[in-house]
Amino acid sequence: MRQSTTSRRLGAAALIAALAVTGLSACFPNPADLVEQGVEDAVEGATGGDVSLGGELPDGFPDSVALVDGDITFAAGAGGSEGWIVMIASTAADPVADAAAKLEAAGFTEDTTLSGEGASAVVYSNGEYFVLVAGEGEAVSYTVTPQTK
Repeated sequence: MRQSTTSRRLGAAALIAALAVTGLSACFPNPADLVEQGVEDAVEGATGGDVSLGGELPDGFPDSVALVDGDITFAAGAGGSEGWIVMIASTAADPVADAAAKLEAAGFTEDTTLSGEGASAVVYSNGEYFVLVAGEGEAVSYTVTPQTK
């Protein structure tokens, strides 16, 4: 009789362990999501700003800054006088030219053009914000800072 009770206890323990592992594995997020969230939290904690490693604009990003079509791959900003940074992967034939055209259509005027081998950058302003648009290949970055008056 003693063997029977021990066997039942071992069987019950094995069943509980199997159910716990199966149930808990569904509760844990994808490891890549954990890393992304950890990086976002670390940067936000260090800077006091809002950070996204894909998909979302930071809090307070100005609506007047027209962005090139594409996927947001990185976004950060403390807003206010600190400004914002947004990086976009675009499928446009010339992403920087497309970004420049969108800014001009939104009322921005070109201040300065900088160019280098394989990369280019343009500075725009609208009286409220300076926008540095830089790109290489399909990557376009926006650095937006409020103009001081």
